[in-house]
Amino acid sequence: MSKRQLTIRYIIFYILFLPDFWQVLTGIIAAYFLAPLIELPDPGIGARAMLFIMIAAIGYAASRIPARGITRILVKWVLGEKRS
Repeated sequence: MSKRQLTIRYIIFYILFLPDFWQVLTGIIAAYFLAPLIELPDPGIGARAMLFIMIAAIGYAASRIPARGITRILVKWVLGEKRS
């Protein structure tokens, strides 16, 4: 089997099939929307960053099963029966 040339398109295509990508994306989106709702009045930058990281980590861990499902759907949709 010959090696494929490493291009930006190939990297993006490969990343879309990783469940970890979808978990990270879900965690960041959850933190973006939920952190301001939980934040105490007048927090420091450290408290804000810690809250964002904590919610992102919880979102990452909680989205394991949906991320696998998204990956399976994408693989089936894009590759069809080609995948062995």
